[in-house]
Amino acid sequence: MSSIKIELDGKAVELPLIEGSEGEKALDVGHLRKETGYITFDPAYGNTGSCASSITFIDGEKGILRYRGIPIEQLAEHSTFVEVCYLLIYGHLPSKKELSEFSRQLTYHSMIHEDFKRFFDGYPMNAHPMGVLASTVAALSTFYPDEENGDLDINIVRLIAKLKTLAAFSYKKSCGQPFIYPINDLGYEANFLYMMFALPSEEYVVDPVMADALRLLLILHADHEQNCSTSAVRMVGSSQANLYISIAGGIAALWGRLHGGANQKVIEMLGVIRDDDMNYKKYVDMAKDKESDFKLFGFGHRVYKNFDPRAKVLKGAADRLLQKLGVDDPLLEIAKELEDVALKDDFFIKRKLYPNVDFYSGIIYRAMGIPTEMFTVMFAMGRLPGWIAQWKEMREEPKARIYRPRQIYIGETLRDYKDRS
Repeated sequence: MSSIKIELDGKAVELPLIEGSEGEKALDVGHLRKETGYITFDPAYGNTGSCASSITFIDGEKGILRYRGIPIEQLAEHSTFVEVCYLLIYGHLPSKKELSEFSRQLTYHSMIHEDFKRFFDGYPMNAHPMGVLASTVAALSTFYPDEENGDLDINIVRLIAKLKTLAAFSYKKSCGQPFIYPINDLGYEANFLYMMFALPSEEYVVDPVMADALRLLLILHADHEQNCSTSAVRMVGSSQANLYISIAGGIAALWGRLHGGANQKVIEMLGVIRDDDMNYKKYVDMAKDKESDFKLFGFGHRVYKNFDPRAKVLKGAADRLLQKLGVDDPLLEIAKELEDVALKDDFFIKRKLYPNVDFYSGIIYRAMGIPTEMFTVMFAMGRLPGWIAQWKEMREEPKARIYRPRQIYIGETLRDYKDRS
């Protein structure tokens, strides 16, 4: 293994060089403090590799996203969400037999314990669905404690199967409708849509166009390397916390507006433009103006310096969905106008401010009739297999350690206590 030497306070230290399978390079500073007394300082960990992982690869410069080596475009075209769950968690595409058994178990475990209804009864009517989802997922740990249910595979199945039911129930609670139970002859996506939109008093048939759109959205959100919520799952799990509590931590992190709330901000922005006589050109000009604080949400990405590969897939899906559903919505018309500007205007092209996955996912969810407050819940449903895969990978490391970042203390130096009486 190659290394580099650095000198600190007259003392030389060797730092090993690490190279990933796709050519990513890093300095191993694991022994830096022990040998020199120094630590690295990297606010928000923007240039720090917290782990080595074999799950997801991203090249932001080239617009590449792969799960376990398979391009996201191929999975979006050929795979199901359940198959992608298996791929991320277990490292390979399942055989027909493995997929059939995995799907059967997901169906079998979709129901939640009847006592869970008492949780929902206790939430106020205006409880945000993400708060309900996070707390009910945490509560699953009390129904399936580690010491009684040590089989990780069955707990993985339970969590994937039940999360969509908890998500649908959180929506029903928010709008005061009766809960709808899952049914065994529907696939994963269709079952969720059925529980979301069906009513006891009428027959509801899931539109296959809607189910396929949801399939794409879940697959494209399934994992995205060491983002805020994934790192939160790893951080919580590193203490040997159980799967359910760790995932609840990820849901809490995702709830933040700077993370999972981005597609909600897109819809809110479109609403502002609609209420201003649909004058989208005014807001495009404001976005270009350095003196303006206005920001066009849904354009550009912190990781991708090219077109977001997920957005490429969703752009086609959004066009097909809007055409097939025949949705007449002013917000969606504004979105199409903004998209057209961003793809043709030199200001956006030079800065690579292309529409991202949040832009198109917000449009699709709105076209499907999913309310804005449920957008982040939908994100959590998609990201769940990635969180599980990352938690599982971390726990299976031979020398897994509890996460414990350092800090630079900038507070008061030693001073005496003074009696203030």
